[in-house]
Amino acid sequence: MLLSHGGEPSPATEPVARWTVEQVLSLAPDDASRKAGNKLASAGHWSGAGHDASGAVWGLCKGSGSKPYQTVVDTTGPAYKCSCPSRKFPCKHALGLLLLRASGDGQVQQGEPADWASQWLEGRRGRAEAKQARQAAAASGESAPGPADTAAARRRAERRAERAASGALELEQRLTDLLRGGLATADRAGYTLWEETAARMVDAQAPGLAGRVRELGAIPGSGPGWPVRLLEECSLLHLLDTAWLGRERLPEPLAATVRTRVGLPVSAEGPPVRDHWLVLAQYDTADGRLTTRRIWLYGRESGRTALLLSFGAAGRAPELALPVGVTIDAELTPYPGGGLRADLGRRFATPLPVPGTPPPGGPAEAALAAYGEALRGDPWLDGWPVTLRDVIPVPSGGGWQLADAEGTDALPLAPAALSRQGLWKLVALSGGAPVTVFGELGHRGFDPFTAWDTGAGRGGGPGEAGGGTVRLI
Repeated sequence: MLLSHGGEPSPATEPVARWTVEQVLSLAPDDASRKAGNKLASAGHWSGAGHDASGAVWGLCKGSGSKPYQTVVDTTGPAYKCSCPSRKFPCKHALGLLLLRASGDGQVQQGEPADWASQWLEGRRGRAEAKQARQAAAASGESAPGPADTAAARRRAERRAERAASGALELEQRLTDLLRGGLATADRAGYTLWEETAARMVDAQAPGLAGRVRELGAIPGSGPGWPVRLLEECSLLHLLDTAWLGRERLPEPLAATVRTRVGLPVSAEGPPVRDHWLVLAQYDTADGRLTTRRIWLYGRESGRTALLLSFGAAGRAPELALPVGVTIDAELTPYPGGGLRADLGRRFATPLPVPGTPPPGGPAEAALAAYGEALRGDPWLDGWPVTLRDVIPVPSGGGWQLADAEGTDALPLAPAALSRQGLWKLVALSGGAPVTVFGELGHRGFDPFTAWDTGAGRGGGPGEAGGGTVRLI
């Protein structure tokens, strides 16, 4: 159950502590930004660098031109402003400035912000306060839409649902033609056929169907065994089509999930949930059109796991970023359906950079049971968040697996995890001893995102974060 708490926003009464190097690097949109930020994390690149007790950090960074880049970060957001032309958030200059601050060598002195930094900070925080006021008014019903607005919105939703239904019917016919012709010949059609079908789904205002169709087009070139994988994905797409066409007969939580999977707009609803949310993981995925950022949170009091989604245009990282390992006192508003997605609402204090203990976890058997239960409510899930307690990374054939300390059960690591440096971080952290790992469990295996050395086997007690938080992705 979600726990809701009252209260008013409370400003920080203590100076905002600086982030660790690991937390700063967790904000980087990609590996290239991490490397570039590290190169700028020395005092020689900066002048006029400073910070204040409210969480602001600013400085001037030497660039290729005659004027230095003006960089300022509000760590209470976090939010970033830099005069460089980069389209990444945060840019390498913001990362370098934060890494310089994280080093704690006294190069970033406390003081009053420069005029150019102060102007941006005051404007940003003023807009944030105005947004919180609007959210509070909406929650109290002061800005509720009138009957005419509600009726018009309902008619628009009905028209869009009809167009999506027409697209689903057309897609069903194309899937039928594909199966009649034989899956083994699908590679001869090339990608053009799939892109044309996806475009038809976009015309039907069903972007969720369009995205899954585009994924079908990449399967014939994915290596041996592709006909089996293509049949699996076609079956899931057929299931989504039929669920949408028969949505009136579905229970409401499942119907809400189907609406989301088809791609119809869904708004967060219900009472906001206030908690102290630990940031478990943050990572980006891109499809050439859109960059999607996923941020996993865990509520200390509610025991709830929540997912924040933010988006950026192709080539641009989303603006929302939270360092892995910090805790934020904030409200989240859940979305309808059986998923874990939520919207980040009001924040009641600055993020606490002190890493907390990992969420409670369990063995591989419990993780598989949780994933299976989640599939009942959303058969189209690619993965489900789980925390594995006291597991050891061990090689298995040509890959790796996480085995319970007792050696009774194990989960294979997903192929995507095997090609990342995070695997070797996990192996080094473990050193053959049990660790706690958070990640997503899916049909291709377990994808680890964050790990904690809980001290098991090293004299530490249960729940003690002996080695701190280690980001793996």
